[in-house]
Amino acid sequence: MTHYVAFIDGEEGAFGLSFPDLDGVVAMGETIQQVLLNGEEALRDAASAAIDGGKPLPQPSAPGAHMPPKGASSVLVPLIMLSGKSVRANMMLDEALLSFIDSQAAARSMTRTAYVEWMTRTVGTLSA
Repeated sequence: MTHYVAFIDGEEGAFGLSFPDLDGVVAMGETIQQVLLNGEEALRDAASAAIDGGKPLPQPSAPGAHMPPKGASSVLVPLIMLSGKSVRANMMLDEALLSFIDSQAAARSMTRTAYVEWMTRTVGTLSA
């Protein structure tokens, strides 16, 4: 999977994310989690626009190739090109873990599936 370096700056209530390899591709969010998810969507939108325009996205730089601006942090954002096709995945989980997943999903008014998808996307973003 391809990951792009991104910089996050700001404070609770107003975070921004930018990609040094992709001019103009930015995201905003009130929390770190929200800006990371919005950044992943912005990256996917940029890739889709590039594909539609017949131009490839620039190759991602290696982690550490860009120094973050003062006060910013580096993260790696995954490029996840969603297919739009749902598939069934049968998994065996410890019952306590499944209970935890269900409680967290309920606390967020999400289905189990939506929670697992959200957590996968959230955890997929790594510190650079």
